[in-house]
Amino acid sequence: MLSEGEMAPDFTVPLAGGDGYDDVSEFTLSDTIGNGPVVLAFVPGAFTGGCTEEMTTLGRELDEFEAYGASVYGVSVDLPFAQNVWIQEAGFDIPMLSDWNHELIHAYDVVYNNMYGSITSAERSVFVIDDEGIVTHRWVRENDNPDFDAFVSDLQLRVEEACR
Repeated sequence: MLSEGEMAPDFTVPLAGGDGYDDVSEFTLSDTIGNGPVVLAFVPGAFTGGCTEEMTTLGRELDEFEAYGASVYGVSVDLPFAQNVWIQEAGFDIPMLSDWNHELIHAYDVVYNNMYGSITSAERSVFVIDDEGIVTHRWVRENDNPDFDAFVSDLQLRVEEACR
């Protein structure tokens, strides 16, 4: 299990920027390390109610994260093209990382093996990574979804702590 205090696993995956169906580029975590905290918000799937609420809430508070120099990314196992449509339809500004081959959910130990009884996806979880590449905060949902407004406020405090 990836824990707080450990080095975040590096990766390269497709990045869905949300500016169009084909707004896809490459994202490598190690290229962002040293530019401020990185928030990785793993969600089970695009277009689902809880995931849309979480990404929309994060998007409303994006300026607060950016004030700390933080970069916020959603992560799901959906293809980047679907993620782009989701970003556009839901109207949030969080870029999405596509873990379509399930590499990240295994590396970060957030595998949800039985979504809807048959789909392997990501557990709802969040990691904050500092400028050294160290995981400073790890949260994995255990029961129901949190109140996302309160959750995002707490996450902002975790990002502020990662800046110290």
